[in-house]
Amino acid sequence: MKLINTPFEGMYIIQPRIFSDSRGYFFESYSAGKFKELGLDIDFVQDNESFSDYGVIRGLHYQLSPYAQAKLVRAVKGSILDVGVDIRKNSPTYGKHFAYELNDVTKEMLLIPRGFAHGFSVLSKIAIVNYKCDNLYKNSAERGINFNDSTLAIDWKVDSAKVKVSEKDIVLPILAEIDVNFEYGEKY
Repeated sequence: MKLINTPFEGMYIIQPRIFSDSRGYFFESYSAGKFKELGLDIDFVQDNESFSDYGVIRGLHYQLSPYAQAKLVRAVKGSILDVGVDIRKNSPTYGKHFAYELNDVTKEMLLIPRGFAHGFSVLSKIAIVNYKCDNLYKNSAERGINFNDSTLAIDWKVDSAKVKVSEKDIVLPILAEIDVNFEYGEKY
């Protein structure tokens, strides 16, 4: 596994080592030991998977501390634009986002730390997305940011006429109105 820095502290692209031959391929999608070797001491406790078709946008979601979640995201099938938005108060990158295409060819993963809102759009005909979380889902701590907040200026890379968003996500507040309890530099 190879760790690639992003412009955001704690957010990394992870490139797995893929072994391919005439039978197909094999790779480790996660290894606690290899993560520790890379300096990532994260204990994942929950796996989630979603199936979506082209134009679906899920997010931008997060959970308040102490239920905040780091996520390790990968596209098992298809291609997605994965997005993390820094919502840590006093962070030099507060309100900025990082977007990266994840797909079933490169099998790269995006590690999104606690203190970020997360979402993705489906770029392929269909996509199966799997992500690990280091904290359990807690309904009462769930929050979000509207995917279409103009201050974020996220290009979701899908035809606007084909965007599909859940009823819950379409009414999420904009960044300026969110409930957040993350402070840059603090452990939560």
